[in-house]
Amino acid sequence: MSMRTTPGVRLLPNAITVLAMCAGLSAVQFALNGNLPGAIAAIAVAAVLDGLDGRIARLLDATSKMGAELDSLSDAMSFGVAPALTLYAWQLQDNRLGWIAALIFAVCMVLRLARFNTLLDDAEQPPYAKEFFVGVPAPAAGLLALLPITLTAHFGYEGWWADQNVVMIWLVLVAALAVSRVPTLSLKTVKVPPRAVAPLLVLVALLAAGIIMFPLISLAIAMAVYLLHVPYAVYRHNWLAKHPEAWSAPPRERRAIRRRTQRRIGLRPPLRRSVAGAARRVRRRSSHPSGPRRSWRRLELRRHRNDTNR
Repeated sequence: MSMRTTPGVRLLPNAITVLAMCAGLSAVQFALNGNLPGAIAAIAVAAVLDGLDGRIARLLDATSKMGAELDSLSDAMSFGVAPALTLYAWQLQDNRLGWIAALIFAVCMVLRLARFNTLLDDAEQPPYAKEFFVGVPAPAAGLLALLPITLTAHFGYEGWWADQNVVMIWLVLVAALAVSRVPTLSLKTVKVPPRAVAPLLVLVALLAAGIIMFPLISLAIAMAVYLLHVPYAVYRHNWLAKHPEAWSAPPRERRAIRRRTQRRIGLRPPLRRSVAGAARRVRRRSSHPSGPRRSWRRLELRRHRNDTNR
């Protein structure tokens, strides 16, 4: 019997999914005990496990309909219900509006996951649609919702991030991003050119060092960077929608197409090389020993001609 058909191998992805759900729900228990770093770590572990279960299932050829349904249920619990209850247990218990904000977040996350499942079976989507998520994905939304707790665990309660009104507004805003039609980049389809592999590995090492030494502030910075990428994702999505010739093109050809379109509309890149070359030529002429002498000789000839004409 082959390894791919053994029951133990087929159970492994589903076991990872169940572990992710347990980790997400454990965040509520940490929040009730006042352990804010533990609550953040539990949601982060759930996000990592959520990214592994599907890849391991495809790698081992152990995908199943039950696994897909279990994964959606785990995401709803880990990144919808758990962050909402964590924020409510942490700061919103004595506020009726806080419970409403928690309900809105949980419901929006369930709706976002339901829409994601329906889009998987949509065959009418353009080819470039697989490069984007529709709205903020569930793991990112769950971590974004815990940003006030992250800042509080690092800086303390004396700040605007720990205010009840700020927490409720932030929770509703993240829920709106999750159910919105705003495109966000999907890391599954990002292609790294060979030249960027080494710098990217160095960046990953620096990120790992930052997470080990300063885990809370590193997570907060990562969430801020993720929010800043949204305008670029919207621009890239709109550009691909207007240029069908770039849908199936590799990254290098896409860059060439983008340059041609920029030239057509008059948005040429700055000519740094030509400017630098002109500056070098000017410096060489000025530094050449015969340069000043020739200029003085020309001036003397011009003066002589003027005198003779007079």
